[in-house]
Amino acid sequence: MEREITEEKLQKYFKITEEALQRLEVAVHEKSLLHAVADDFLAMAKSYFNDARYYYQKGDYVTAFAALNYAHGFIDAGVRLGVFKGEDDRLFAFG
Repeated sequence: MEREITEEKLQKYFKITEEALQRLEVAVHEKSLLHAVADDFLAMAKSYFNDARYYYQKGDYVTAFAALNYAHGFIDAGVRLGVFKGEDDRLFAFG
């Protein structure tokens, strides 16, 4: 069982999360009530991703990894809810 957050593991998840952020699309019409949910989820995902970079640069791998998991959690929740389109099962969790 792996018990460390290694540089390699962090880089892998930074890459996956960054690619997911670049490739996801809002799937609801801008006049839909769910568009606000999509905007909020996307803002939270980007914010946690930026937090992960900050903590990584400080050498705090544990907090950086946690922030990456929160970022991707918002992305996956948006895909499962249907407010984001995500076609790649390597990047997104499907329902």
